[in-house]
Amino acid sequence: MSRRPMVRPGGRSARVQEAVHAAVRDLLAEAGRENLTVPMIAARAGVTPSTVYRRWGDLQELLSDVAVERLRPESAPDDHGGLTADMSAWAEQFLDEMSSPAGRAYIRDALLGDPDGSNAGQCSAYAAEQIDVILARAAERGEAVPGTETVVDGVVAPIMYRILFRPTELDAPYARRLVASVLGD
Repeated sequence: MSRRPMVRPGGRSARVQEAVHAAVRDLLAEAGRENLTVPMIAARAGVTPSTVYRRWGDLQELLSDVAVERLRPESAPDDHGGLTADMSAWAEQFLDEMSSPAGRAYIRDALLGDPDGSNAGQCSAYAAEQIDVILARAAERGEAVPGTETVVDGVVAPIMYRILFRPTELDAPYARRLVASVLGD
């Protein structure tokens, strides 16, 4: 089980989390993942190594926590006026971001330091939330929409499987074919 306690919004806990996350991001860019250590991160963040160990347990859980934060979408999906266009644009962007070298590294980190599966669940929830926005907009326009899990199973799952287990070149037409299959286009 993860040693990370529940985080209260704001306050010292939030400041420590932000400082440590920023230190990890900066040091990853400067020194590379293979050279990263908890004492190095703690020094950069202005906390003690024991603070990092107490909160995250180990380096892998910390990297996982940072990866999940980096995988969080920054905005709602764009509205292109119709379900097929919205879902295709989102799927293409999702595939592009997740299959990039940085995206693949974040996925690996999110899963490797996730002993209880909560980070994987959070990443899945991010995708489902984005899909829900697209489906709700389409339903408001009067379009017939599939269920969220149908889209997850037919679009997200194959993309993630290919990224994780068949690291071949993935492209926008692949994402569009998955969407067309789910939507019956």
